Amino acid sequence: MATKAAPRRKAKASKKATPSKREVSKKKSVRVAAGRDSRAEGQPAGSVRIRHYCQGIGDCHLIRFQKDDGNPFFMLIDCGVHTSVAGGQKKIERIVEDIEKVTKRIDVVVVTHEHWDHVSGFLTESERFSELEVGQVWMGWTENPADPQARQLDKYKELALSALQAASQRLALSPRLDGHLTAVSNGLESLMGFNFGAKGERVRTARDAAGGLAPNGVRYLEPGSKPIGLTGVPNIRTYVLGPPRDSKLLGVTERPSEMYGILGAAGVMAMSLRNGLAISHQECSSEDDPSAPFDANVGSPLSEVLGTGVAGAEPVPAHLQAFVATHYAGPASSRHTTAGAKSSSKSADSQDWRRIDNDWLGVSADLAMQLDHRTNNTSLVLAFEFVDTGRVLLFAADAQVGSWLSWQDLAWNAGGESVTGPELLARTVYYKVAHHGSPNATLKEKGLELMSSPDLSAFVPTNGEDALKVKWGKIPFRGILDALDDRAQGRVTRADDRWISSPNGRPNFEVPSGSILSVRHEPDLWVEFDVA
Repeated sequence: MATKAAPRRKAKASKKATPSKREVSKKKSVRVAAGRDSRAEGQPAGSVRIRHYCQGIGDCHLIRFQKDDGNPFFMLIDCGVHTSVAGGQKKIERIVEDIEKVTKRIDVVVVTHEHWDHVSGFLTESERFSELEVGQVWMGWTENPADPQARQLDKYKELALSALQAASQRLALSPRLDGHLTAVSNGLESLMGFNFGAKGERVRTARDAAGGLAPNGVRYLEPGSKPIGLTGVPNIRTYVLGPPRDSKLLGVTERPSEMYGILGAAGVMAMSLRNGLAISHQECSSEDDPSAPFDANVGSPLSEVLGTGVAGAEPVPAHLQAFVATHYAGPASSRHTTAGAKSSSKSADSQDWRRIDNDWLGVSADLAMQLDHRTNNTSLVLAFEFVDTGRVLLFAADAQVGSWLSWQDLAWNAGGESVTGPELLARTVYYKVAHHGSPNATLKEKGLELMSSPDLSAFVPTNGEDALKVKWGKIPFRGILDALDDRAQGRVTRADDRWISSPNGRPNFEVPSGSILSVRHEPDLWVEFDVA
């Protein structure tokens, strides 16, 4: 086995170095083909074969490494699709069926984090997955039930999800929502798609289904731990970059609190929202809510003032009922009709436009964003290094800002050499773009600008039309796509690229080029690269 020190220094010294004889010989054998099975094509020596499935919004990547005895070592990273993607479940069925055609054994299944679009297939296709032989299942430390910090994180997730689910149901049933709360309601519905299946399954169930594929072979990985070797694959080292242990970078706490520990401000917000919803449904009293703004003996419930409360409640003073009816609930007199009412979406004949019954639910938007970002930052991030050349493949799952920042301080001793997080980024030649190409992932100065290899290539597992349908906006983000195109000299593939839908389609860049030796695709199902 060749050592990596000399080749790495050589690569750094000259970014435009002349290809070696070995590289030239590889380029002579590459081809672009559609619909070819992995086993039908000879995999170039020393390369890694990456099959990306194109299901719309979701991740599923089948990686084939080469063992020294010539046999394959298969790794599957995630398998899921967002609930709002039309025909998504049928696509997952096709994906798992295709995986079975490629291999009956997966040496390692990687579960990056608890979002439905990354793990749903392990549950919905559990019967088919059970027919495969699985060696190990890798997850981040955040999924370890024996880890105290992970258990605290779970408490926050459970609290936040229960509050957001109740808020979403309350908003969906409310007949009186203004434009802002309508947007909040739509956003919550989209977020719930990451945590619940179409039939109400919880993402935790899908994650556990993946773990059950190798019940005695589940590994919980730590950032900065000793690089992992793959059995029988001497030329690959695996580095764990995330999720971070620092709770501030993880995003779970911004201001740690002694009372709530890892929950911090976000946990207090979740608790307050949940308690407020429980009080409004008479499931608890304000006396039980330490975050209530007023004492329990102050004021009267609006439902009782409006006469819609429970029977047998204490009568509300007549003057209070009259005041609310005149100014907030009853028909408006000419004296009370104002410019505010005329400009409101509510009728000028009603005083309803003055009321803010549901406005407090707007805080759920902030909580939803915090939960989403924190869950994304629990992503298991892996960097695969070719030992002989030092070149790196980066699979960043949905890692966002906090996780990326944590990589800057990571360091390993590998093969007697010091390796750092920024150095791995500098030697990255293939990048699975983080979080579907969203603007809050793929950092600039401490991310993409560190990826200085002239051979960089990238893949974005996103369909822009599906992103609009689930109200994500324009994802992948144009700014990130432009920066990737510039860095990778055009070697950027999107799951929704038109050429992938055509049997005779060809990528928008030259092949071979950069780190890509060859490419194949099955229209509207997968695209596959041999990467040097």
